[in-house]
Amino acid sequence: MNLKNTTNPEKNVAVLEFVIDKETFDAEVTKVFEKKKADITLPGFRRGKAPRHLIEKMYGAATFYDDALAALVPPAYEEALKESGVNAVSGPEYDIKSIDENGVTVTAKVFTKPEINLEGYKGLELTRKIAPVTDEEVENALKAALEKNARVIDVEDRPVKNGDTVKINYKGMLDGVAFEGGTAENADLKLGSGQFIPGFEEQVEGHNIGESFDIDVTFPEEYGAAELAGKAVVFHIDLLSAKETILPEADDEFAKDVSEFDTLDEYKADLKAKIEREHNDVAMRDVNEKIANALGELVTDEIPEVMFDNEVENLIRDYDGRLRSMGMKLDDYLKYTGGSLDSLREEMRPRAIAQVKTRLALEKVAEIEKVEVSEEEVEAEFTKIAESYQMEVAQVKMYIAAEDLKKDLEVQKAADFVRDNAVITDVE
Repeated sequence: MNLKNTTNPEKNVAVLEFVIDKETFDAEVTKVFEKKKADITLPGFRRGKAPRHLIEKMYGAATFYDDALAALVPPAYEEALKESGVNAVSGPEYDIKSIDENGVTVTAKVFTKPEINLEGYKGLELTRKIAPVTDEEVENALKAALEKNARVIDVEDRPVKNGDTVKINYKGMLDGVAFEGGTAENADLKLGSGQFIPGFEEQVEGHNIGESFDIDVTFPEEYGAAELAGKAVVFHIDLLSAKETILPEADDEFAKDVSEFDTLDEYKADLKAKIEREHNDVAMRDVNEKIANALGELVTDEIPEVMFDNEVENLIRDYDGRLRSMGMKLDDYLKYTGGSLDSLREEMRPRAIAQVKTRLALEKVAEIEKVEVSEEEVEAEFTKIAESYQMEVAQVKMYIAAEDLKKDLEVQKAADFVRDNAVITDVE
């Protein structure tokens, strides 16, 4: 055990003082010397052959200390932190107090998780907005099913029209010079989808397969790339091919083909029921968000700023991951939108503050209500995560600590407890 003492010089701050014994420190210094001596040259000695005491005499006795401390202090801190029982929410700020015949004495200053006083989390009064299912929603769902089962045929003997999917080569020119990102080959574009800038798709309509032609378009004033915003450009187009989508008839036969129902009316009733469940899910997510906001507002205790900073960085990492899943890097996104990492941090900070407060509130609810999570529940959650990511359970456990997962499940149960004890009024 290397922990000497723990003090709390101010609120939500702890200072751990711990010792690395002299024998351990000396052994590590020797290890550093053995690693580095091959690169050290002293006058009168071949490289790597200078005696240690002469090296230390020339460069100072502490010449190998930094590397030794870098290797020893972090694991010693982790051991001291575990022994102290301090719930640190920040990395340590080290201070080497002394190196002498007793070893190395180190202090580590950390911010600690605040103690939350929470009242009023039972009986929260909330409204749940249930949206009625409209005929338009049902028809849109039916249209989506028709499109999913549509036939696709080649367009050969007519001009392309709205709704066709064309394959084109295009090259954009600004003042006669091709601009970055304005050229592509074999690009697929569904006319009328609004995928390209305004005016582009409409000017492709009416042309025949095999045609080459120019179109004039103007980039929107608010376009992300400043060098193109509001600029008039010319695109040279080669119309290579096109396909038409032919929808099946919406009738009883279609219902039999795509579902277990015998009539179109029964199939549409099932679509309506599914949309109703989706509306209920949306309404419940809205309730959960209201609960989170209400709980966050109940937290009025002082919270270390580092907790908000850490959550901001977590949000940015998540955002970066979502962008990468769509084939874009965060740096490129910021470039196109004219933003910066600092502006993104500021944008995300209110959300980070709310999430930290909500998490602290739910952890307090779990503590007060003695919420328990069994080992079986933890294992079931590991299995669920593994299935969702198509991984082995053992692989998931390499990335997620069981204790962290258990805490997350406790928070989920606490949220369920608050919702179950809330007064929820349904409104359309």
